[in-house]
Amino acid sequence: MVVLVLLLGAVTIRAEEDSGNRGAQVFAIAGCANCHTARNGPPLAGGDPLRTPFGIFHPPNITPDPETGIGRWTYGDFVRAMREGRAPDGTPYYPAFPYTSYHRMTDADLWALWAYLRRVPPVRAPRRDHELSFPYGLRSGLHLWQWLFHDPRPFVPDPDRDGTWNRGAYLVLGPGHCAECHTPRGWFGQLDEDRLFAGNPDGPEGTKVPNITPDPEVGIGRWSVDQIVFYLRVGMRPDGDFAGGPMAKVIENGTSRLPDSDLRAIAVFLKSLPPRR
Repeated sequence: MVVLVLLLGAVTIRAEEDSGNRGAQVFAIAGCANCHTARNGPPLAGGDPLRTPFGIFHPPNITPDPETGIGRWTYGDFVRAMREGRAPDGTPYYPAFPYTSYHRMTDADLWALWAYLRRVPPVRAPRRDHELSFPYGLRSGLHLWQWLFHDPRPFVPDPDRDGTWNRGAYLVLGPGHCAECHTPRGWFGQLDEDRLFAGNPDGPEGTKVPNITPDPEVGIGRWSVDQIVFYLRVGMRPDGDFAGGPMAKVIENGTSRLPDSDLRAIAVFLKSLPPRR
């Protein structure tokens, strides 16, 4: 009986460790800290202002604080936010919160991320209202926006592709939400699907986000898979320059923390995209 109890305890500890490791990796690739942590501020207690062509967004507190964070949320509330872009009371979120990519995440990854977030120390930090120009400040219009532009279906692996490609597609299109920055947007803030990953001249904080399709002139067509992996690991381009701006944070807080197999999968998927300009 004692041996059985010890074995069950060991299995439980190992399961918790595995879940924690998975949660940490999902948290990294999802980029939660990049938006929800202010410079020199407590983790996830609210991020620095996000300046966009539509106005200024203030990323909220997502610590487990019950008053100003997500401490009173249920797991169902969390899943609804990630997949449907809705608050617990049904209010739609602006797509500055990339639920338009997160909806592709698997149940297992969503659960691992939820468990990770619940372990973050709670911080009391009231949210700030967004500062958006007309008509973008009319939140009621988001119901129509979601009806027109948001498809909450999960990721479905391509049976004609191998496991590496499908893993890369999932990471890039889902938790990695790479399209949200690397794709230009239309008048209503929707992603321009015809120019997916072709770069965005109006990126966060006024940055020009580069083309990451395999176009050999304006994209990464001349980069090898190994060079992409190295860039995502340490931030150095093939020409010796280093990533800066928002991408530096993506690498530091996100891709550098992933296993090489995931980085290679991302590179394989990016290299398979149609070249766009």
